[in-house]
Amino acid sequence: TPNDKNSQMLENLTAKEYWFDHCDIFCISFQDYTATIFLRQRWTDERLCFEGNKSLSLDGRLVEMLWVPDTFIVDSKKSFLHDITVENRLIRIYPNGTVLYAIRITATVACSMDLTKYPMDKQTCTLQLESWGYNINDVQFYWTRGNDSVRGLETLRLAQYTVEDHFTSVSEAVYETGRYPKLVFHFELKRNILYFILETYVPSILLVVLSWVSFWISQSSVPARICIGVTTVLTMTTLMMGARTSLPNANCFIKAIDVYLGICFSFIFGALLEYAVAHFCTLHRSNLRVHTKVDSKQNINTSSNRKEEKSKHSGCSSPMTVMKRLFCISDCFYVKNPYHIDNYARLSFPLSFIIINVFYWVYYLYF
Repeated sequence: TPNDKNSQMLENLTAKEYWFDHCDIFCISFQDYTATIFLRQRWTDERLCFEGNKSLSLDGRLVEMLWVPDTFIVDSKKSFLHDITVENRLIRIYPNGTVLYAIRITATVACSMDLTKYPMDKQTCTLQLESWGYNINDVQFYWTRGNDSVRGLETLRLAQYTVEDHFTSVSEAVYETGRYPKLVFHFELKRNILYFILETYVPSILLVVLSWVSFWISQSSVPARICIGVTTVLTMTTLMMGARTSLPNANCFIKAIDVYLGICFSFIFGALLEYAVAHFCTLHRSNLRVHTKVDSKQNINTSSNRKEEKSKHSGCSSPMTVMKRLFCISDCFYVKNPYHIDNYARLSFPLSFIIINVFYWVYYLYF
């Protein structure tokens, strides 16, 4: 039928059916997905009826001589029709005037993803088909077999995702130019977390445990403890940067993996600060002992002159009294045995890390 008879054929158009058959989603990135689709459309045109009981297959190049629906993919970023070795089109006409039109296309479609729970997230994406120029008064869209119209997802294997559920729906798109028929395919994707556990979570946990080794090293071994602390901090920083660069389009999100890496970095940095505090307390204790001995000697040598000095300086406090008061205030923050700090850290750090891990995994997996 020539193209100039499109309006006449439209009056005789009774129904239009759309099939998704063997939909292979082969690439899913952040905020979009790419799919190779075998799109089969079926409608009935009474003027194409002919006698016989066999269907008639036509060359794909003859599609320009027929009326075909103006279906397009909503939110498509880019798409193309496969043309190796020829254009992947199929035109088949049945004796009752039913036309089967099938094409093989690859499309990259936008999908708004919420990555706050990444990599324990679930995403719901859609593939929407609309009529570009014909409104609901001209054509009607419907799925031939409902949810069974989409095939191929049962055998689909993805690197990071598992297709948990899918269903179809029929709706309308409302624009200023009118109301247009729309077919929507919904599918839910669950990210496979095993890869991220082996790639990020396990190394970060091992780095935290490695930072705790310094608690069992003597405080006098300054190079050993500093080396462990600085090395683990730098390695954890590199791991965090690598995790963020793997999500170039999602840096605006505070993701679950960012929270966990921040927790691990805090524990590693805290282990380094713990040694700094313990070492400072050890030096402070040694200096205090020396200062106490010097004060005791001075007190013995000046015991005979205390009464005279007291009478001379009865109106003001002596510098020695002020120093004693300052030492009394500092004693409030003084640790009697600095070596006990490591003993407390051996218990408090692992216990706190376990408790935080329990809250973390329960929250992001079940809430």
